[in-house]
Amino acid sequence: MRFRYALGLALAVALAPAARADSLTPEQKTELGAFIKDYLVGHPEVLREAIDALDKHEKADAEANRSKLVAQYAPQIFSSKFQADVGNAKGSTTLVEFFDYNCHFCKGALPDLARLMKDDPNLRVVLKDFPVLGPGSMEAARVASAVRNQLSGDRFWEFHNKLLGQSHGPVGKKEALAVAKEMGLDMDKLEKDMASKEIEAGLKETMAMADDLQINGTPTFVMGDSVVVGAVGYDELKAKLEAVRKCGHVVC
Repeated sequence: MRFRYALGLALAVALAPAARADSLTPEQKTELGAFIKDYLVGHPEVLREAIDALDKHEKADAEANRSKLVAQYAPQIFSSKFQADVGNAKGSTTLVEFFDYNCHFCKGALPDLARLMKDDPNLRVVLKDFPVLGPGSMEAARVASAVRNQLSGDRFWEFHNKLLGQSHGPVGKKEALAVAKEMGLDMDKLEKDMASKEIEAGLKETMAMADDLQINGTPTFVMGDSVVVGAVGYDELKAKLEAVRKCGHVVC
């Protein structure tokens, strides 16, 4: 009888907004508290289920908020003058990558992007310098940003591959300039462009946008209205791009 009473009281508090805890008598509060404690001790899986549900709810809220921000920042994400476009510049689907030239996982994702562009002639890839791994990364990003004034499309992709694909130690200004020189760029113009306010503005735009989107690691991808964190691999990227083509989201 006492169990049924306590259960009924718990349901009443849960289901009836007017039946707030402050409307209960001290005896009812004590009995309800004991019932809840006994139930949770006897059914600890309920706590795990509640935590899992809360986690899913918070992730869904975070993803929904990110989707709104992607829509808000769409011009800067997909069409900024401070970016490199490779693959098919007029492709029907766009994959944006925030990367760092010293990011081990970005190096690992490089063959996946190359394969995606090879397999999908309608794919446009946008490369966003996001130098978060120290001064060397910022230096390399400045050089790469200046290189975009001289190279575009396949030629910039060649530069990007050579620099990001380097496996011997950290990448900085020296390594980036060496690749630029190897490819025959105008080095005087490159040095001048590196110091320009335009390069600084581009890096600041990306960093501020990434901060608002809560991007704090590389690689991070944007497809459709979604943000995908990490080097998830060729198969997953391909599946998400196919979903974006189908319904505009990475999951239909």
